[in-house]
Amino acid sequence: MVPTDKPTRLETGDGVDAFLETHDVALVEFYTSGCAMCQAMEPVLGNVARATDVAIGLVNPGDDIGLVDRFDVRSVPTLILFENGDEIARVADGFQGGDAITDFLAEHVPRAVGTA
Repeated sequence: MVPTDKPTRLETGDGVDAFLETHDVALVEFYTSGCAMCQAMEPVLGNVARATDVAIGLVNPGDDIGLVDRFDVRSVPTLILFENGDEIARVADGFQGGDAITDFLAEHVPRAVGTA
């Protein structure tokens, strides 16, 4: 499936599973509603979605608390990069700018950001 030009909101673990099944490469942000850094990440992730071939999803693990343990989310925002449904990398260091995210993607899936 071709990635969209904006992040996809995911509501539950089933939604995350379906998203990962339909995208070879996907970046998922785990956020919480009251997190200012998480809110600031959304427009940045939109820009990254438009600039790369990486599908981007957003999920609040508070809406499906099992996601916290399943994906070992210990802080927000947490960005987890998946390839073929498997986690290949993560960033959980607070706010990340667009260049930092693009560099992260280029390091792990260069073909998806046009640097292959």
